[in-house]
Amino acid sequence: MTPNKLFSIGMLVLSAFPLQAALKLPAIVSDHMVLQQKQANRIWGWEEPGTEVTVEFSGQIKKGCADGEGRWSVQLDPVVANARPQELMVSSPGQRLVVKDVLVGEVWMCSGQSNMQMPVAVDWNGDLEAVAAHYPQLRRIWVPQVGTQELQSDFKGQWESAVGATVRPFSAVGYFFGRYLHQTLGVPVGLIDNAWGGSAAEAWIRRSSLEADPRFERLMEITRKTEEYNASEKAQTDFEAAKEKHKGLVEQAKAEGKPIPPPPQGPEDWMKGKGRPGNIFAGVLHPMLGYGIKGVIWYQGESNTGRAWEYRALFPFLIEQWRKEWQQPEMPFYWVQLADYMAESKEPGESNWAELREAQTRTLALPNTGQAVIIDLGEGKDIHPKNKHDVAARLVRWALAKDYGVRIAHRSPEYKSMEVQGNKVVVTVDCFGSRLRAFDVEEARGFALCGEDRVWHWATGLILGGDKVELSCPEVSKPMAVRYGWANNPVCNLTSMEGLPLTPFRTDEFEMITQPKSGAK
Repeated sequence: MTPNKLFSIGMLVLSAFPLQAALKLPAIVSDHMVLQQKQANRIWGWEEPGTEVTVEFSGQIKKGCADGEGRWSVQLDPVVANARPQELMVSSPGQRLVVKDVLVGEVWMCSGQSNMQMPVAVDWNGDLEAVAAHYPQLRRIWVPQVGTQELQSDFKGQWESAVGATVRPFSAVGYFFGRYLHQTLGVPVGLIDNAWGGSAAEAWIRRSSLEADPRFERLMEITRKTEEYNASEKAQTDFEAAKEKHKGLVEQAKAEGKPIPPPPQGPEDWMKGKGRPGNIFAGVLHPMLGYGIKGVIWYQGESNTGRAWEYRALFPFLIEQWRKEWQQPEMPFYWVQLADYMAESKEPGESNWAELREAQTRTLALPNTGQAVIIDLGEGKDIHPKNKHDVAARLVRWALAKDYGVRIAHRSPEYKSMEVQGNKVVVTVDCFGSRLRAFDVEEARGFALCGEDRVWHWATGLILGGDKVELSCPEVSKPMAVRYGWANNPVCNLTSMEGLPLTPFRTDEFEMITQPKSGAK
């Protein structure tokens, strides 16, 4: 073929497509997407400023105009669930985009740390789940991890169906949660897989919102000092020295047959990472703000255990801010309480993991929230327990009961009151329509008592009447306070008749070990 003919063909191909197509949609508005039913859904994108854009879907025609920055949006009227694939058409003068295979159903955000990020492939039954998966109406979009202080407008991603091996990279908790919804409700389900292992809660919140709240003054002061250090020459010099030291540690570990130590983190790792306040909000959450979702499931907390006292304000603030950002003040938000982890406790005492769990439980004071207690599902030597099915099952109970009207047990028993009777204590538990049972043995285990000396001792427990536990301890003649499951990895065995564990609690208000000392900076 002659060069002239090649040139002519090339020009024909180019003329068939705009050289610079101005009309653009975000990644989340793409083929195979799921729209939230019974809710006004916002569709947005970009065009040349001042250009009119038309969106057509399910018999609706909506028009918008690109603003001075080239961004446009329209609101689709609410529609009911529809498993029949439809097309969403977006057009502007001379251009037309077609989003294919659009379903309408229930959309949930799956967010948090590595235990939410952990894929189906790693679950105990991951191989079996991949073989059994055939749910073309259960769909997921994965959001890449981008940490930045600059608000991002889009990300790279695509929707895909839960069929066969494609489920292997799905969030395991998200997949099982979504599958239960899909099978129970009989409608399409969309999952936004948006988690980042090791992330701190403050990284998921808009930076300016944290700066404006006086409760987080100390957090942001530390942040600014850390930023100043990481931007300095000293930080780079320290990093180079740490790398040299690491080389020696690697050689030593190899010689001794020990695990290779992780490499040191550079200044940029933190600046662009998962712990800097606002980083994940700007890089990961902001690009999808306004996309119609029903609610959020959240599995995070491990990275904040050293600041559990602060988490009592930070975690509910995160929920309130997300609802504000989405302009959905009643958006359901359900989370997983920290599992048991590390060595089992030999003696009762203090625990920052227990304090973080308490902060999570306190957040139930917010409306439309729920907590999946998994104090029985952890693995002492692995912070990533492999049984994600039961975690998701406890989460989905909340959604089915609270959001979809299914009559099903969903709330773990919680402490209600205590009464001192001589040298014994009777604890009353709210079982929410169920009864207490002791797993494995008849004795109620996991309780500790203390007297005025504030020294904790294990207590012997006996279930009374289905919602009470009688506690006694030879070392505590005048009991003053009770704790249950108060440890990093407690040995405790009370559940409801449906197997939902009693929520760890304490009746005392002693100073928390994670509470900053007076005057600390």
